[in-house]
Amino acid sequence: MDRPIIDHRGPEFSQLGKDVLDGCRAIFQTSDSVLVFPGSGTGAWEACIVNTLSPGDKVLAFETGHFATLWQAMGRRWGLDVEFVPGDWRHGVDPVQVEARLVEDRMHAIRAVMVVHNETSTGVTSRIPEIRKAMNDARHPALLMVDAVSSLGSSEYKHAEWGVDVTVTGSQKGLMLPPGLGFNAVSKKAIAASKSSRTPRSYWDWQEMLKANASGFFPYTPATNLLYGLREAIAMLLEEGLQTVFARHRRHGEATRAAVRHWGLDLLSLDPREYSNSLTAVVMPQGHDADHFREIALNKYDISLGSGLGKVKGNVFRIGHLGDFNDLMLIGSLAGVEMGLRAAGVPHNAGGVQAAMDSLSNETVPATATQGIAVQSAS
Repeated sequence: MDRPIIDHRGPEFSQLGKDVLDGCRAIFQTSDSVLVFPGSGTGAWEACIVNTLSPGDKVLAFETGHFATLWQAMGRRWGLDVEFVPGDWRHGVDPVQVEARLVEDRMHAIRAVMVVHNETSTGVTSRIPEIRKAMNDARHPALLMVDAVSSLGSSEYKHAEWGVDVTVTGSQKGLMLPPGLGFNAVSKKAIAASKSSRTPRSYWDWQEMLKANASGFFPYTPATNLLYGLREAIAMLLEEGLQTVFARHRRHGEATRAAVRHWGLDLLSLDPREYSNSLTAVVMPQGHDADHFREIALNKYDISLGSGLGKVKGNVFRIGHLGDFNDLMLIGSLAGVEMGLRAAGVPHNAGGVQAAMDSLSNETVPATATQGIAVQSAS
């Protein structure tokens, strides 16, 4: 990324734009268009909404955590009629519930189903292929919109094969970049919907972006240095191989969960089918404050752990294990957690780090998993 800025209207930039957009399709596993905005995942949420829906449209959303709650709140601010199905923040979206609700909607008033794939606040992953099957079984034409901010590039995600209409993500998680880029992968059905949407839009307009992207350019000044980084991040992921990347994250998720179980602490996620391989949310024992523990761990051992958000604030801390991450980094992180638990007086069984090492030693180490020495935590 540390390179001179080039003319974003010149031929060298055109090649950069084409390389990045082609590479994004490979990462999203789609031949559909992928749009890259200078912005955050929140901006990409808004782009998804304003391009496909109109004020008054009915949307079905599910309360799986803090970010699902924020996304549906944004929809309300744009005048959508959001049906927000309550959840306990310990389970993902129930496909049976999706199908039952859509079958009830005989007039097809629901225009979209909004789902967070990997809920960053809870470490719970919803089963997108089963949700799409439920929509198909209900014979419902609603758009499927998926937030993949903390799963793309870390967990298996197939935009096209899974029948997703709009996938939303950001640059700062599995793509291994600083914040600053927001993405929409869009199906042909979503593009068609954008042509009839009555919601005002300018900066986030897909049509303007698609016209410029056809020649590798953008309709306004792009984040050039982040695009340099994105091109390299895509090359790194494809060089390692997506399936190897996903297997590496799965190993680290399983090892982290082994440590948590050995400590005698509870995982926030209750269904093994929904365990996140990007991060692990850990429930604090009764009478102990997660933020107090996090503060002690930070001050004594310089490890920054993710906080509990929304309903689980003070009750949960989060361990991130995604991106450019390897076995040694994970064991160092877990050692910091275990020392922090001891320093904070949190009841636990010693030896969680050894349990994680045992888990890792029982798995084949991907060839590239030993590269890199940075420490990362959930944000």
